[in-house]
Order: sequence, then C-alpha cells, then structure tokens
Amino acid sequence: MVTGAAHPPRRSDAPLPLADLPAELTGGVVAIGNFDGVHRGHQTVLNAAIARGRPAVGLTFEPHPRAFFSKAPIFRLTPPEEKARVMAAVGLDAMVVVPFDEALARQSAEDFVAHVLVEQMGASAVVVGHDFKFGARRRGDGDLLAREGGRHGFATETVAPCSDGGVISSTRIREHLAAGDVTAAARLLGRRYAVTAEVRHGEKRGREMGYPTANQALDPASGLRHGIYAVRVLIDGEWRDGVASYGRRPTFDNGAPLLETYVFDYSGDLYGKALRVVFERYQRPEVAFRGMEELKVQIDRDADEARAALANLAPLSDVDAALNF
Repeated sequence: MVTGAAHPPRRSDAPLPLADLPAELTGGVVAIGNFDGVHRGHQTVLNAAIARGRPAVGLTFEPHPRAFFSKAPIFRLTPPEEKARVMAAVGLDAMVVVPFDEALARQSAEDFVAHVLVEQMGASAVVVGHDFKFGARRRGDGDLLAREGGRHGFATETVAPCSDGGVISSTRIREHLAAGDVTAAARLLGRRYAVTAEVRHGEKRGREMGYPTANQALDPASGLRHGIYAVRVLIDGEWRDGVASYGRRPTFDNGAPLLETYVFDYSGDLYGKALRVVFERYQRPEVAFRGMEELKVQIDRDADEARAALANLAPLSDVDAALNF
C-alpha cells in the first residue's frame, strides 16, 4: 500500500489527474462519486471524508459516465474546474480525476478497488454515497466496497441520503434550473447557481439602447431556462449587481443561446475576461418585442426590478464568497 506524506498537503483547487497524484495526497481518505454540482447531498459525503482525517480527496470521473454511455452531452452543473474549486471551498485537499473510458467501463469493481484505491491511492478509508455504483455493469456498491475494504485493509463508510423532504440530487437541481427557479436550486446546492465564461464581442445592440452588455456563450448543453435574471457579477475580485438575459434574442435573430449581462454602474472593458455570474432571481421569460424602442422600455423595467430585488437579498454564503475566480 502507498504511504502518504507525513506533512499536511497543500490544498489544491484545480483538478488533478490520477496519473499525476503527488505522494502527499496518498494514504488518506477518498470520497468517490460523480459529484456534479457538489450539492448539499454530496457535501455530506465529503464532510464525512474530511471528518476521518487528512489528506481527504474527492475521486471523480471525466467525462461524466452518463455522457460516456449515452454519447450525448448532459447539462453539467459544475464543469471540472469549478467542481475542484467548490471541493476546495468545502474543505477537501484535492479533487482527483480518473479518465472514464472503455477500459474503465469494462473494469470490475474488485479490480477498480485493487488498482485505483489501493495501488495508486493507498486509501486508508473510502466514503461513498448511498446510491453510488461502480465497476463493470455497475456491480459495485457500498456492500462490495466494505468487503473489499476488509480484504485490503481500509475502512469504508456509506453515507445516508441527505433530504429536504425529498432526496437532494443533481437531477432535482437541473429540474429547478430548467424551470428558472434559481432560488430552489440554490437551497439544494448550498450556494447560488453560477456560471463562468469568457466575455465575447456581440452585436452591440445593448449599447445602442444605453445598456452595454457582457456577452458569454454558455455550455451548449445548458438547461437553464431562457429569460431575465437578477444577477451578481464578479469583476476583479469585487461583486457587482446586474440584470441578465439568457436566451436566443427573439426580437432580433433567434440565434444560439447567449448570456447577456448588464452590470449596473460599470463602464470598464470586460472583453476577454472570464466573468463569473451568480443567478439570484428569475424575473420573466424571454419574449419577442416589436422593435428596439419597446424592448428598451422593458429593459428599463427589468433593471429597476433587479436593483430592488438585489437590494433585499441576503449576502453571499461563505462558499459563494470563496469562489472568487
């Protein structure tokens, strides 16, 4: 079994390939899962791992196994870079990534334990959620893991589901976001739903109406409801209020979905910056107007409504505030 370093590891907020795992992160506690969203249910698993000692690492898979088997993109709540940062924010020492490919899909649960958890990671303990399955034909579960732990000499723990009246899951969060209910999604996530993407040049129509926007193309698989949102935007380490439209711009072109954010009382150049946008409240659906004058009148209303809503919202949580990237 691999032995971990004697000194506490330096916490990493970037995804680490399993093949590049440093010695200081071996010999510790491993929490395994897809962890898409790193929501409150996932955090009970991660916290159980942290409580068992250090180093505590999250072991996850890329691409998402469901996307691998379906050969189709899925609405990811947290891309790998953000998932690693959220894990660091909640206290893990690192997020380790296993490539999910044909070889891994064919590997038995017992071989996964022997080759990954024991030989490569030297796990002293392994923590999983109640519904975690692994290995070929998804034959591995908490019971098999416990048997293999006894054979190889590591402790195991299967964490009970986290519930708010229903089991907290990534699927439920996606359903809330598809309905535009970012408030309900935030309750399950344990933080506000947010996206980070580079600001690109657009058609400058917002500027013509007195509302210059930062335009961002989100993941094409995003299932966020199209419409108008009150948002907070992180610019150069400072959170600013704004109003955003996500959708196809039916007044003009019905093009590819685009997030267009007007940041209140800001006049700097944002082109080329990776901007983080936090969705605070859904205001209305996206609709077509008869022209720019009618649209501008509605944007005036949207901006006023967003300002009022943001003035009365609670401050960002510790996890939200820690994700300043």
